[in-house]
Amino acid sequence: MKFIANLFRILLGLVFIGSGFVKGIDPLGSEYKFIEYFNAFGLGGLNASALFFSFLLSGLEFLIGICLFLNIKIKGAAWGAWLFMLIFTPLTLILAIRNPVSDCGCFGDAFTLSNWQTFWKNVILFFMAYLVFYRRKQFKSIYNFLEQTVLLFGSIIFIGCVESYSYRHLPIIDFRPYAIGSNISTGMEIPADAPQDKYRILLNYKNKNTGEIREFNEQNYPWQDTVNWEFHSSEQQLLQKGYQAPIHDFVIEHPQWGDITEEVLQDDNYTFLVVSYRIDKLVPEALEQLNQLADYAQAKGYRFYGLTASSAEEIRQLQSIHPLHFDFCTTDEIQLKTMIRSNPGLLLLKKGTIIDKWGHRDIPSVEDLAGKDPLAYCLTEQQNITNRYILYSLGLLFLLLLTFYTLKKYKRGGK
Repeated sequence: MKFIANLFRILLGLVFIGSGFVKGIDPLGSEYKFIEYFNAFGLGGLNASALFFSFLLSGLEFLIGICLFLNIKIKGAAWGAWLFMLIFTPLTLILAIRNPVSDCGCFGDAFTLSNWQTFWKNVILFFMAYLVFYRRKQFKSIYNFLEQTVLLFGSIIFIGCVESYSYRHLPIIDFRPYAIGSNISTGMEIPADAPQDKYRILLNYKNKNTGEIREFNEQNYPWQDTVNWEFHSSEQQLLQKGYQAPIHDFVIEHPQWGDITEEVLQDDNYTFLVVSYRIDKLVPEALEQLNQLADYAQAKGYRFYGLTASSAEEIRQLQSIHPLHFDFCTTDEIQLKTMIRSNPGLLLLKKGTIIDKWGHRDIPSVEDLAGKDPLAYCLTEQQNITNRYILYSLGLLFLLLLTFYTLKKYKRGGK
């Protein structure tokens, strides 16, 4: 039983770490999911607090997972895991029955589970959490109190930095179909042998004698009995969901030229896309830099468009306050939120492939791009960002090891 309890503790810890981390690297994505849940349950008044809950949930999950996995602060972690499962297991059952949202968002965009899959996953975790909670006093850590505290605070700093950086810039790991290097046209393709949606047709006929409306299917409807029955209505019931392309509902509708999606995706030259799912919520300070970049791009022969789900009237209002040097096209709001976690954000495409993307704080200036090929510039910047991630991680690891060395040395000196 001791082996099983430790195995459950480690597995439960890994699940919590994974769930907390993938939410932590995409706090805006988690905010959108909270808003979706709040609206589905008639709690729209809580939408303003969605970002707070996004940070809180991912941070708590990650810390509980770290404590369980490393066997530190185990009593508090066992309580936390048990309370999580007590709350979320019944909640996911309600979601599975009512199906107000299609994806629970438990693992962000890294893994997509149906509501029923989420519920059964939580049933398994529920029993694992119960056993860990029941035996919480029997777990013995190899670390003393001070060392456990250092590990806990180190984990707090780590997940806090990950959340803050991903919120202020962009997710450090992008699991979405619009990640850098992805081709939008390829993401929209549906394989020839892909399973299709399966429906059941229900036909409602009205009895001419009694006025009764009865439901039939395609096999038994009374199409020959025109004396007693007449057609009333029909409906479709989805029996099985077919294959859905990773990218769907992506259309670029220009205000004058209409649908320019294929022109943009098949262009051999560079295309800049400013993404703002709601222009009334964009950061206006970025517009001047975007205008300068638009002038530069158009002078070089590159396409430069804005994408938004806002109305034409809202675009005109923005234009009257902040004159724009580029046209805004209309695109589906969900697609825009998926494309980039920034408002506004900027994407660079070449023949439908996403070369790079920037949040509004990191939009390159004309001086950055002047005299350089955009692709070469982006590759250099991406390598610099990767190097910074490695440097930050090594720095945190060094500080943690130094702290442990100091604690061990202090402990030996005190004996």
